[in-house]
Amino acid sequence: MHRRAFITSAASVITLPAWVHAQAQPSPLAPLKPVPPSDHAYHSMSKGGAPHHLTPSEEAQRVFDSPAPAGPLGRWEARAAMPIPRSEMAWATAWQGRMHVVGGYGEGRFDRAYHTVYDPSKNAWYDAAQVPRGANHIAVVADAGRVYALGGFIEQNRRCDTKAFFYDVKDDRWFDMAPLPRPRGAAAAVVMNCKVHLIGGATDPAPERASIAWHEVYDPASDKWELHRPLPAARDHVGCVAFGNAIHVVGGRFNNFQFNTDLHHVYDVQKDTWDLRAPMPTARSGHGMVVYRNRIFCMGGEGGILQNGVPVVAAIYGQLESYDPATNTWQRHAPMISPRHAVAATAIGDWIYVAGGGPVLGGSLQSSVHEAFTLG
Repeated sequence: MHRRAFITSAASVITLPAWVHAQAQPSPLAPLKPVPPSDHAYHSMSKGGAPHHLTPSEEAQRVFDSPAPAGPLGRWEARAAMPIPRSEMAWATAWQGRMHVVGGYGEGRFDRAYHTVYDPSKNAWYDAAQVPRGANHIAVVADAGRVYALGGFIEQNRRCDTKAFFYDVKDDRWFDMAPLPRPRGAAAAVVMNCKVHLIGGATDPAPERASIAWHEVYDPASDKWELHRPLPAARDHVGCVAFGNAIHVVGGRFNNFQFNTDLHHVYDVQKDTWDLRAPMPTARSGHGMVVYRNRIFCMGGEGGILQNGVPVVAAIYGQLESYDPATNTWQRHAPMISPRHAVAATAIGDWIYVAGGGPVLGGSLQSSVHEAFTLG
């Protein structure tokens, strides 16, 4: 396979939490450069990344109530803020106890090549080698010592491409891999049986920016992609996780956040078929979704209507809802302290970490807010 190395960085070694050392045959982890948390919770995109304070009307976009039956409340706690307020990362991934956040909006631009890593054991952020091509809404997933970065938009939710890379965690280096069969951004990526599934998303032309149902699978052993059965309802900004022998795709939007959905589809890898499951109680898109304590947790997201860039209807969801695959039922938990969409969300140890994201409808503001949830 053709490989080409890119930027590297080095600094002090990160110490892993004890539960990571218990994992079978952990890979070596590259030393990374520590970076301080941001002094500002919010930045404004329109003002080139200038600090911003939420106005009362912006705070009024927050929604907390969930129609789901009550479950264990749990609790949220503040964690070290991200080094730079960011949003539209879409999404994040974890490997050996560290959260990787790639690309996104930040400092007044849409095409950032950021790659920051959070270590819960130190409550600290680190700079890693930047992704070779800056973009937003990059699909990311980690497996076998690699972090995959697939597709994305170069401009604001448009101008997607087929570029794909993987990051070697032991060397802090990025490599080329086989490009995507077709350009797209805001897709979802998961690993099942050592293969990477890339599902849904949106593609050009920019005036349409239509959602897609494409389902393409990458085999690292051959560096090749193949087509699998598409998602039954084309959509982007979905939640997506692998659980057991199935892939769950939950929520998302049809073309834009005015048309959010609560749809919940499950893909059977062996049969190459899709089935419906109980819908998410709160229809939304741009939400985080993780597997935690044998349940699937969804948090954050957005919905509403923009006219000439001004929100007519706006909702930034703070609901935390979880799904039990064994009973096909949902329940609610303590809502987020700071509702956001387009967040970086991962589960590490007994905590769910939710960093960055947009605190208002659309991409006008970025956040460095970082909060963690546990059932205790």
